[in-house]
Amino acid sequence: MVEELYFYRLLIILAGVLSLILSIFSYFKLNNAPGARHYMFVTFLSAIFTFSYAFELASSNLKEIKFWLGVEYLVMPFIPGFILLMCFEYVGIKLRQRHIFILFGIPLITVFMHHTNELHRLYYASVGLLADAPFPIVHLEYGPFFYLHSLYLFICMTVSIIVLLLQLKKSLIQFRVQLMTMVAGLLVPIIANSFYLNDLSPYGIDLGPVSMSISFTLHGIALFSFQMFNVVPIARERVFDNMLEGVIVLDQSGHIVDFNKAILRVIPMLSTFSIGKSAHQFLAKNKKLAELISRSEECEYEQKVGTKIEHYQVRFSKVLNRKGVPISIIITFVDITEIVEMQRKLKELANFDGLTKIYNRRYFMDQSATILESIEKNAYVIMFDIDHFKIINDTYGHETGDIVLTQVAQLAKRRLRSQDIIGRYGGEEFVILLPEIELKESIELANAIRLTITEALITTNNNSINVTASFGLAPIEITPLDKGDIFKQALRNADQALYTAKRNGRNTVQAYTEEMQLV
Repeated sequence: MVEELYFYRLLIILAGVLSLILSIFSYFKLNNAPGARHYMFVTFLSAIFTFSYAFELASSNLKEIKFWLGVEYLVMPFIPGFILLMCFEYVGIKLRQRHIFILFGIPLITVFMHHTNELHRLYYASVGLLADAPFPIVHLEYGPFFYLHSLYLFICMTVSIIVLLLQLKKSLIQFRVQLMTMVAGLLVPIIANSFYLNDLSPYGIDLGPVSMSISFTLHGIALFSFQMFNVVPIARERVFDNMLEGVIVLDQSGHIVDFNKAILRVIPMLSTFSIGKSAHQFLAKNKKLAELISRSEECEYEQKVGTKIEHYQVRFSKVLNRKGVPISIIITFVDITEIVEMQRKLKELANFDGLTKIYNRRYFMDQSATILESIEKNAYVIMFDIDHFKIINDTYGHETGDIVLTQVAQLAKRRLRSQDIIGRYGGEEFVILLPEIELKESIELANAIRLTITEALITTNNNSINVTASFGLAPIEITPLDKGDIFKQALRNADQALYTAKRNGRNTVQAYTEEMQLV
């Protein structure tokens, strides 16, 4: 029988050593993992409790047993509270200071009631030795405050388990393994404690310290097994999964650690089976995105979804451990489609005539300068305006006049080549740049536009109107000289040719000649 006692004492001492090793290990290796700080405290308290119980089993009389029982109760009542805090932090829940004080209120009461039990017998009704045991084993009759502490322990462990289980649906498969490992670690001491309280343990020996060391081993595995987990928040429902921005987390080796639902719009092929895979290999079919991620530089990314182009701003945030060493990178895709569209519309308002939807004068001049810098052959410029436009306004009203301007601009635009540009020069006057074209072709194109306008029947609210237009055409000679000055001169020449066309009866195309003089 004595040999069996040695065996149990050795088993409990080993459990204490294991708890102490786990506490030291967590201090040096798990300081970045969620819940690790409380894990370090609870394993240290467990080691003290376990070694004290080993001394209790080695005691030869009731007085020594009571002494070591008192030492055990200096630390044991606080263990359930630290376990609960560990689980809360593990899933990203932070308690307020007053809640922590409340949490440890009952353990403080337990310590006080236990150490003053001789005065009131409210924690233990009696303390003696087990009569039929082959070695000194304490026999306790429990009082009301013992059951209060037992209820506290049960509530702490139950809440811890519930908090962990609630995260299962929100977690990827790797994190579910960790959560279940944590839950298993919580169940072990509950089972062992039920054996002890129901007198099912051998000789009334409390194997709780052994079960706690097993429990904390499982917790240590959960905290350490997947090193990538050290950078992943589990509070997914409140922060991660509800983010509007798409987020993907990579470890320091470029492997996928985690992602949220919003990122599936950018990378729809992601799944729980993507965890642990190299991001570069996983995105091999999307070379643009793979290259973007490998550069790790803030940039913009666009993709086509159906008929719509989506725009994203890509941000990179390094996660550092306490020593300042990068342990992961968080890549965030912020949808800026609305902003880009707004910028495009603002640019359109700045560069296009609000009525006719063709270039305004300023933007036409800017674009013309750019085009003329890039071509080698000569170009031509056309200026035309609507004949008798004032009469149209006076007869039909300005609303009809606006419709005429808009339809004439669109009729002219449809006849242009892809490299040509058109702008509203002012009032009813329009200007066209024809790059890299000969005189004959430019006259033919101007006449084609004129005939299109002449033959068109412009329909307004209650009227159908035929209008005509007069055209002036002038060459732009491409030389090494300042092309800005050359273009301005060509515009003056085209304007002079337009004046001549009007003087010659309107609805005609007039090319500029040296004989023409400015009026």
